[in-house]
Amino acid sequence: MAATYTLRVLTDFASAHTLRGYPGQCANLHGHNWKVEVEVESSDLDDLGMAVDFKVVKNLAREIAGRLDHQYLNDVEPFQRINPTAENIAQWFFREMAQGINRPGLRVSALTLWETERACVRYTEPPENAAA
Repeated sequence: MAATYTLRVLTDFASAHTLRGYPGQCANLHGHNWKVEVEVESSDLDDLGMAVDFKVVKNLAREIAGRLDHQYLNDVEPFQRINPTAENIAQWFFREMAQGINRPGLRVSALTLWETERACVRYTEPPENAAA
């Protein structure tokens, strides 16, 4: 079995949302200071001994987070159509990262989205389902 390297970067953003159809207070407008943990996995290293430069992963994560930062998520595509739950945001963020990172030997393996300091969702997809 080949060795696997898992790189992890953190970024954050602040945004507001309402959960359509939710039977409680989260149906009201409220905000969060979200934290995003991106995990990238590789079994290969380049000539410098890196799976991928941390800067590449951080810059992409920041760019994607920037699309959500200080926004009302219900007005941001695709959350105009689907509820901006932590689960849906995590899946969307994972897939956006995968489009920019995934290539043979390198893939986004997990994304953890922290809604609060005590509540998070971790999203993964099997390697065969990952966007290449």
